[in-house]
Amino acid sequence: MAQTGTIPLDSYKITIENEIIDIDIYRDALGYAHYDISVRNISKHTNIILRKIREEFISDINITDIAVTDSGKSESIKSRFKKEILVLIKKYFPNTDARTSDLLVNELIRQNIGLGDIEILLLDDYLEEIVQNSAKHPIFVYHKKYGWLKTNIFIPNEAKTRHYSTMIGRDIGKEITLLKPLMDAHLLTGDRVNATLSPISSEGNTITIRKFSKKPWTITDLILNGTISYEAAAIIWFAVEFELSILISGGTGSGKTSMLNVVASFIPINQRIISIEDTREITLPDELHWVPMETRLANPEGKGEITMLDLVINSLRMRPDRIIMGEIRRKREAEVLFEAMHTGHSVYSTLHANNVKETFHRLTNPPIDIAKPLLSAISLILVQNRNRRTGQRRTLELAQVLPDGTPDTFMSYDVKTDTLRQLKEPTQLYETINQYAGMDKDEILKDLDEKVKLIKYMVNNNIRDITDVGNLMRRYYIQHLSLNNT
Repeated sequence: MAQTGTIPLDSYKITIENEIIDIDIYRDALGYAHYDISVRNISKHTNIILRKIREEFISDINITDIAVTDSGKSESIKSRFKKEILVLIKKYFPNTDARTSDLLVNELIRQNIGLGDIEILLLDDYLEEIVQNSAKHPIFVYHKKYGWLKTNIFIPNEAKTRHYSTMIGRDIGKEITLLKPLMDAHLLTGDRVNATLSPISSEGNTITIRKFSKKPWTITDLILNGTISYEAAAIIWFAVEFELSILISGGTGSGKTSMLNVVASFIPINQRIISIEDTREITLPDELHWVPMETRLANPEGKGEITMLDLVINSLRMRPDRIIMGEIRRKREAEVLFEAMHTGHSVYSTLHANNVKETFHRLTNPPIDIAKPLLSAISLILVQNRNRRTGQRRTLELAQVLPDGTPDTFMSYDVKTDTLRQLKEPTQLYETINQYAGMDKDEILKDLDEKVKLIKYMVNNNIRDITDVGNLMRRYYIQHLSLNNT
């Protein structure tokens, strides 16, 4: 419950294995925003006894040795110790029914073998980020509606934080030690994890979890959230249909990957797609001919690494029609990608840059350092932006690339009106389509108008599921292709 004198912002509940968790979000008298959890089914008295059971369980069983022995087998660990925990529950709660016993078992396992209350946060679909800065401070979360919030969850000590990091790493064959105090990893659910150990992080050990979206974003979601306009969405769809390459840039957390997912969902069903990522984040409709691939770090002996470059080169031997690459970071990766574009493959990728001008600068200077004339292989640059004050994500700019490699912005976001305005016609885009598809300007505008109507149909009928969007795309392309073949 929110404290007296505070301003309530929101409240809802989530359920984890029959436990009902109440979430209260409020602002305190000093203006700080809070995120409090409370387990509805478990009273304060029960919590005191649970602490006693935990102490007895830990004194009998070496949890650290369990984790080492049963690396990557969390479910078998839970089954193995469920009986021991049930004996302790019967000792302290002799009259509990089966449902209550299961609830208490799950609570004890989560706190002693799992990630504790972090597991509750992982189930809240409104959260994007979960961070532990040190044992001296509570966990903070980034909420989709309210931004950064201070929780009432504490990890008791630095050793526990390190244990969580070690456990996460072991599940996927990575390690974090004093000699290797930095770790990039992911949970088995796909959530991305970064961990650091003291004294590299001088206040204490840290964990940062960026949650993997279980429901992929669709164009309907972006329209309803005000992220992009119907007209801009139609242009992007049009570019994808006619096999033009697109680069999506933006700052951290601006929605680049979400937009990449949306862009890829417009790909026709009869084409082969290869996606290349460090950690799997792209989710496409089942109807698409898609092969997802992931990089792999070297093992502790320094062997077995599979880099982004390895996968990009390998993808060209897999006869792809479209290549999706999570992010351009280095010159050699970019060179191979641009070579793929120039040899007839459509490429979709992301880049860290805050606007079109900065995107051009990053591409043409070290460490990427691509020659300016090669940039004309990209037909569209799409820039995403997140307003850190309001938390809103918006498409900031849409630019075509001229034959000499110079970007030319034709749509720009107006902050005052919260709209994406068209500054000029994308004449270079029209010329490219005319060259490869034989469509004149009137035909192009008619096609764009048809796509706007179809996107409005999706929005009006709340077609937000990636599978439903895929079915609509499939029907569109079947009809469109049959019309073109008559």
